Amino acid sequence: MSSIKMDRKIKKGEYLDTLLRSNKTVFSTKDIALLWGEESEGAARVRLSYYVKAGKLIRVHRGLYVKDKNYDKFELATRIYTPSYISFETVLTRAGINFQYYGNIFVASYVNREIEIDGQKITFIGMKNYVLSNTVGIEHKDGYAIAAKERAFLDRIYVSKDYHFDHLDPLDWDKVFEILPVYNNKRMIKKVNKYFEHYKTTK
Repeated sequence: MSSIKMDRKIKKGEYLDTLLRSNKTVFSTKDIALLWGEESEGAARVRLSYYVKAGKLIRVHRGLYVKDKNYDKFELATRIYTPSYISFETVLTRAGINFQYYGNIFVASYVNREIEIDGQKITFIGMKNYVLSNTVGIEHKDGYAIAAKERAFLDRIYVSKDYHFDHLDPLDWDKVFEILPVYNNKRMIKKVNKYFEHYKTTK
């Protein structure tokens, strides 16, 4: 058993190269310990502290490190609290469903919190576990997960009793009704049907 563990250990001098070759741009201490084959995160932390002091890595948040300032902010936003995924206004604005620009990155998570890292505000919106863990309508990109526009639309209705969407044309309503059962919420069913009826009257 010990020989298998030894095979997984990185050779001295290759620790940093292993990180730099990774497709990820944001790493947690746990990620790095696994990547390096360390049995404890403590040993990884000591080495990470050295790399940060030497200017070879940047510590952006407690337990989170980046290669350089060109890291993916969506990746960072979804690594702070896990599980989580990009949703709400961040997706709705990009899809043209909302017209107002928001500088914040909106993230579906298990907490309600707003933090600022490296000049970027990140707004976490709490969801029930059974919703958060259901991946219907969630797309997996390199390093992070993001809601499809239909899922982001439903996420917003789930947490807001009354909400004005500027433009519903981009939605695929078949997908909306396909994702809707995830929430197991009668209020939402009524509300979504009202939005759909309103949408049809504008056609």
